[in-house]
Amino acid sequence: MGGLIHMLPVEHDDPINAKILAVSEDKIEGFVREPFEEIARRSGLDVDDVMARITAMLRAGTIRRVRQTLLATNLADGALVAWKVPENKIDAAFDWMFQRDPFSGHVVLRSTDTVSAGSDYKLWTTVKVPHEFSLEQHCELLSKKVGAERFRLMPAKGIFTLGVGHVRRKTIEPGSKGDQPAKMIPVQVVDLSEHEWKVLLALKRELAPEAIQPTPWAARAEEAHVSLDEFYRVAEQLNARKVVGRFSTFLEHVKPSAGGVRVTRFNALFHWAVPPGREIEAGGEVGRHHILTHCYWREAGPEFKNVNIMAVAHGTDKQLLLDHKAAIDRHLRASSMSVAYTNVFWGGRSEIKPSEISPHVYREWLRELGA
Repeated sequence: MGGLIHMLPVEHDDPINAKILAVSEDKIEGFVREPFEEIARRSGLDVDDVMARITAMLRAGTIRRVRQTLLATNLADGALVAWKVPENKIDAAFDWMFQRDPFSGHVVLRSTDTVSAGSDYKLWTTVKVPHEFSLEQHCELLSKKVGAERFRLMPAKGIFTLGVGHVRRKTIEPGSKGDQPAKMIPVQVVDLSEHEWKVLLALKRELAPEAIQPTPWAARAEEAHVSLDEFYRVAEQLNARKVVGRFSTFLEHVKPSAGGVRVTRFNALFHWAVPPGREIEAGGEVGRHHILTHCYWREAGPEFKNVNIMAVAHGTDKQLLLDHKAAIDRHLRASSMSVAYTNVFWGGRSEIKPSEISPHVYREWLRELGA
């Protein structure tokens, strides 16, 4: 199969690859015993072809990782964090967060089109720390390390949309939305036993190209020192407890592919300040729009004019993203939702990695830092 893989098209816009990615990016919900068979079934393709093409795209860097995602907000205390860092320290701060902090996931430099509330907070990260540790103390520690002047912690109070689906979203028209408002997923704490952690940590690690094969979990069961049946039992139990997210192929959507093709060019973080007490209603109306990859209720505080609904959209055309935002604004007005303030923060330099959530890894990290 090796020679065949080197000859396969690896760009995301190849028709067969696009068919696979339309399913594999964010349509495989929860834990699935045979994820590649499920992708093949839903895309109407042969499973061997699906595995060969995913492997080829992963080796070429078109897909940056293949993994089982977790609903980590339930396993670790997480927040979006905006950092105010002096201009001359911002690149070094970005590098430190990305390279040295395993608990920072997305690291993004953001800017606004005009000077506005919070536009001096240019470094944005997602941070997760295991429940027994403090998010506030973690960010204080990072703040000292990178020389930040201030930071604003914005934990999610509720999740309305969480997906990827960049290939699927390329053809979505402004205003396209679901028939019903998005349902809010509340953020709730889940405690795991040592045995469950062992299975979970083996489950969540990304799959290397060699692991793209039938029954990919057999090797992970071995790694966790449990039988495959026991691995399935625990994974399915965790799935029922809403700890497991999706099985997903993540596209490289920040940088161009080896062939110079971009999946997206712009990454917009939309902000709305809606009346206190109406956040669930507003989040449901915003989150039903198909263009959005993320939509949350987060309290941004006075620095950001008390914004409380945030959403993310990606695209290759900035004006088209603004048209999508205008359509959401119109829908909010039509729903009699008053908006006191709204803004758009555009993503620039960006790196993404899965956040660590293991208490054991956190203790080791603190030891290495001498903290």
